[in-house]
Amino acid sequence: MLNDFVHPRGALYIPGAEKIIPNVKRELDRAHQSGIPVIYVNDAHQPDDPEFKVWPKHAVEGTWGAQVVDELKPQPNDIIVYKISYSGFYGTNLHNILRELAISRLRVTGVATSICVLYTAVDALMRGYEVEVIPDAVAGLTPEDHKFALRQLTEVLKPRR
Repeated sequence: MLNDFVHPRGALYIPGAEKIIPNVKRELDRAHQSGIPVIYVNDAHQPDDPEFKVWPKHAVEGTWGAQVVDELKPQPNDIIVYKISYSGFYGTNLHNILRELAISRLRVTGVATSICVLYTAVDALMRGYEVEVIPDAVAGLTPEDHKFALRQLTEVLKPRR
């Protein structure tokens, strides 16, 4: 839920992504009130990232575009994992953090449903985590991509809930 994806001025704006902010906030508030760890998994690209051959330059480390939208800013005890690829697990310490916290179940929110959400959720499932993607707290590049990814997660991968 970074400015470059959620804000209309963002470099890789996902139309309508701002509409899920209240739903993501609901999930964050629920977790905080229950003492459940909150982990942000954020793109943080270098200016010459090879991904920019596929996508417009976005979420460059240290820029406004790489910051979490104001409404969802992390709280002091929240954990932030920075990633450079679609999956939150690829090249990060996310798996180690989850193991250290003895977390076995994930609730996933954010953008984009058919890219970062899907690949992070699939990687989590492959590692044995129970994964629930919150349908009203994710947004896709297009409605078709969004529906495809949710269908993959619910029908093909059959996540345990």
